[in-house]
Amino acid sequence: MGRGKGGGTVRITFLAPHIRIAGGVRAILTYADRLAGRGHDVTVAVPAKRPWRAWWRNLRRQGPGWMPGFRPRVRWISGWAPATLPDGDAIVATAWQTAQPVAGAPPRCGSKLYFIQHYESLYHGDPGRVDATYALRLRKVVISTWLAGIMGDKFGSPAEVLVTPVDRALFHPVEGARSSDALRVLMLHHDHPWKGMREGLEAVAAVKARHPEVQLVSFGVKRPREALPYDEFHENLPQGRLAWLYSRCPIYLCPSWDEGLGMPPMEAMACGAALVTFDNGGCRDYALDGETALVAPRRDVAALARALERMVDDATLRERLARQGQAFVTSRFDWDRATARLEEIIRGVG
Repeated sequence: MGRGKGGGTVRITFLAPHIRIAGGVRAILTYADRLAGRGHDVTVAVPAKRPWRAWWRNLRRQGPGWMPGFRPRVRWISGWAPATLPDGDAIVATAWQTAQPVAGAPPRCGSKLYFIQHYESLYHGDPGRVDATYALRLRKVVISTWLAGIMGDKFGSPAEVLVTPVDRALFHPVEGARSSDALRVLMLHHDHPWKGMREGLEAVAAVKARHPEVQLVSFGVKRPREALPYDEFHENLPQGRLAWLYSRCPIYLCPSWDEGLGMPPMEAMACGAALVTFDNGGCRDYALDGETALVAPRRDVAALARALERMVDDATLRERLARQGQAFVTSRFDWDRATARLEEIIRGVG
């Protein structure tokens, strides 16, 4: 690998398709930042649509403004050509668009890894082109056992599982956020059909027909373009305010069809919400039916509604699952341990 293999500083490059706020991007940048905090020389390479934009953003040292104090170097590049990639000890693909550039990177860029956060063939690109990236000879790190199973069963490729932890400094119960005036169910609003918003609305409507006291709360980056039956909607909340919203709602509903892992449910659990979810694959690492959550079969709306109604009806169950779910996600997965393990993988240890 070069000078970083035996110890000391390792030069690491992450190829990120963008650095706008999103769950998967947060994970990439958090690993990059924490590795920099461990003394490594970390660069995040991000494409700009025009060469002059790359030049201008580099001149301004433009980074992820939503992550104050971000320590790695952000290098804006005009494309994924080998000449644009920096020298290093390791280079990491973080999305299907970056996998082929990493596979084709010259030896001076270091050893090659593929950090996989979803089975992107489902929704994020042409399935044939995306599947081809999973067949590349790159060491793979995935964020859930479900993804590891797909890599092994479909592509015959082993993968290291590294479940993304919740940032406990950001996500924790907020005292006084919850009130007794209503039983609130929180659901993420998203325009992608596979996020299951329609199924979630249908399940909530079935429950509200018998429990009109239930209020549906939603949040998202942008306000819905159509009128939807939300009792509350919170648009583009600052990062520091999300814990308040999660803490405000005793139940979190996740109707996604498929998730590589699913950070909002984990964040809500860390803040003390009880989880009701479809079996979306990625949730299997933290949503244990009857122990840390109530889990309905994938896209079975009637079963999801039954699980939600059970959570609404039974306060004792709700409090137990909230308590056990919070303990599970805040103890099983830890950023210090995860970062140390990724460092070992990058160094080629184990």
